[in-house]
Amino acid sequence: MIRSMTAFASGESETAWGTLGIELRSVNHRYLELGLRLPDELRSFEPVVRDTLNARLARGKVDVTIRLKQAVTRASALVVDDDLLNRLAETAQALSAKFPALRVDFASLLDWPGVLRDQAADPEGLRAAAAELLERVLADFIATREREGERLAGFLRDRLDGIVALVAGVREHLPEVRVAARARLDQRLAEIKQPADPGRIEQEIVLQLQRMDVDEELDRLTSHIAEARRIFGLKEAVGRRLDFLMQEFNREANTLGSKAADPRTTKAAVELKVLIEQMREQVQNLE
Repeated sequence: MIRSMTAFASGESETAWGTLGIELRSVNHRYLELGLRLPDELRSFEPVVRDTLNARLARGKVDVTIRLKQAVTRASALVVDDDLLNRLAETAQALSAKFPALRVDFASLLDWPGVLRDQAADPEGLRAAAAELLERVLADFIATREREGERLAGFLRDRLDGIVALVAGVREHLPEVRVAARARLDQRLAEIKQPADPGRIEQEIVLQLQRMDVDEELDRLTSHIAEARRIFGLKEAVGRRLDFLMQEFNREANTLGSKAADPRTTKAAVELKVLIEQMREQVQNLE
């Protein structure tokens, strides 16, 4: 399946713990690289996020941001973590000798992560809500990748059709090229004044024609075209396969250009390289 590596998706849900929000954004990358930013309340949720994305995505640098905006309306819903406060007090006492001017106000103390928490907080319930929202946002994210991938697939198929036409054109005038090449060699040999062995001359002509023969290159290009079309139909990430195939396409186009014996073949080789490079640039965007 052809998917782009570039995408963005986000979603929010109202929960008993506040407004939960998730954002997924990705750009091109050689492998799958995950960057996560989670609130303290969902630190234990990180392995779930990583496992979920690793199972559904193959490539790309994916940034995941999860936010929790808590809405506390009743003072009675808040509790103070006395154990944590005691540890903070002990630390402040131990540091007071080194930092006599150290002062900690009440508001700053409450801002310390974990000191003030919702009495009704349910970690398991919060993680379940986050998992449900993640699935929804991830489905949207993948759908976006697939839509962009379909657009890129159309671009690639158009360029592939152009390669097919160029290969067919070279094949069509190949017999004419061979006849012209043989005629040029015969003319050059006729200009030689010294006598030569006819058998050796014929052997040299055959060798020269073989060096200019591009049948194998055209056959391999045809094979690569068939392989590209097969890859387009796979139900898996195809970016790496196509990237490798573009290298093979380019190798044959280079050889075709080096063997070109007439301007038409040279022009076709140049146009082939242009189409292949256009495809290669877009293949870099595929998962």
